[in-house]
Amino acid sequence: MEHRNDAREDDLIGDRARALEETAHDRRWARDVRDSVRCATVLLGLLFLIDWGADTLTSGRATLWLTLAVLLFVVLCPARVSAGEGWLASRQLLRTRRVRTDLLVSVRCLDGVSQRLLLRDAFGDRVEIDPQVLVNNPDLWHRLHEDAQKSLAHGTMTCGETALRRVSQRLDHENAAAVFKLSDLD
Repeated sequence: MEHRNDAREDDLIGDRARALEETAHDRRWARDVRDSVRCATVLLGLLFLIDWGADTLTSGRATLWLTLAVLLFVVLCPARVSAGEGWLASRQLLRTRRVRTDLLVSVRCLDGVSQRLLLRDAFGDRVEIDPQVLVNNPDLWHRLHEDAQKSLAHGTMTCGETALRRVSQRLDHENAAAVFKLSDLD
């Protein structure tokens, strides 16, 4: 009896390990977080240095500068993007948003100060991500593209082919530029 339970537990652990192996993550996320911390720390240091040099540093001003540095970190801190078979998640400081990529309804490029990719699924869930994350992480792009093709085949995606094509072309361009650079052909 104990042998069967051990076998089931081993199967569950094996399934979880395979699921984790199949999950794609943003490989540059940790570096981007460190860069955000560095920027906030440099700002805080400069503000303290200026106030100290002017002999105007007080506890109230120090609290204000610390708050400003924390706000800068919150603004600069990137979302952690991960994807598995049939889903994509974006985890920010206070919340995680997740969409079913095999049931996408639309994919849109939002232009503005920074370009964003808005994904919506059939359940009404939405995720906004930076397309550069997909360009920098081909495994994330592969997961999204594979599932988006399923959505197109099932007829759930009504708009988004153009946005996906743009990201695909950008990815191809970046990869070709990297190959030329490595080959000293640029």
